[in-house]
Amino acid sequence: MVHPVQVRPISNDEGNRLLRIVRRGTGSVVTWRRAQMVLLSAQHMPVAKIAEVTFTSTDRVRDVLHNFDADGFDSLYPCYAGGRPPKFTLPQRQQIKKIALSRPADHGLPFSVWSLSKLTDFLVAEGVVDDISHEGLRLVLRDEDVSFQAVETFKASTDPDYNAKTGRVLELYAIADGVSTPGPGDPTIVFCVDEFGPLNLQPHPGKQWALVAHGRGDPAAPRRRRRRATYTRPHGVRHLMVGELVEQ
Repeated sequence: MVHPVQVRPISNDEGNRLLRIVRRGTGSVVTWRRAQMVLLSAQHMPVAKIAEVTFTSTDRVRDVLHNFDADGFDSLYPCYAGGRPPKFTLPQRQQIKKIALSRPADHGLPFSVWSLSKLTDFLVAEGVVDDISHEGLRLVLRDEDVSFQAVETFKASTDPDYNAKTGRVLELYAIADGVSTPGPGDPTIVFCVDEFGPLNLQPHPGKQWALVAHGRGDPAAPRRRRRRATYTRPHGVRHLMVGELVEQ
């Protein structure tokens, strides 16, 4: 003959504590469900009916009731294991972060921005990690305070004589405006020639991996590097010529 399973008699204080756990509706769902099973059993509900109400098996209900008889309220709270140890070592994570913040061109690669797939392939090819998924790489970068952010651009000339030419142009402007007196060999007539593409031409800065902002940051050590702006002129250029006469 199989005897019905029922939780041990509980006191009023224990009953009120079980009611608070069940009615609270917050915290662990496991704890809430186990407290519900014990409370229903204390109200003389059979195991089969408790299993039906709580959407579980009768064996599970019996285990919860036996554990409560043995360990009391401690049995209601789940004891989770620590989980699998980190897959990547600290040196590996530091190297991943360092490469993500670097420029692909610094490694001789013909593209300007690291995508998750390109960064993954490079890390494996360089032997930094044996294998890593795109999502795993994203999580590592997130843990290291690195995110995909917009790039700030800057405009600069590649001409090695840029500074000298700029100084001469400004000098000629000053002569044309009458601010400076023409010297020996300076022209009496100044022509300004410039070229430009469509007036709505805008640089496309794109994005890159950079450190996450915390507070106002340090202006002397910016967390995001800027990238040279690139312009395309698919519809050609226009030339503008302006002449000014310098009176002697």
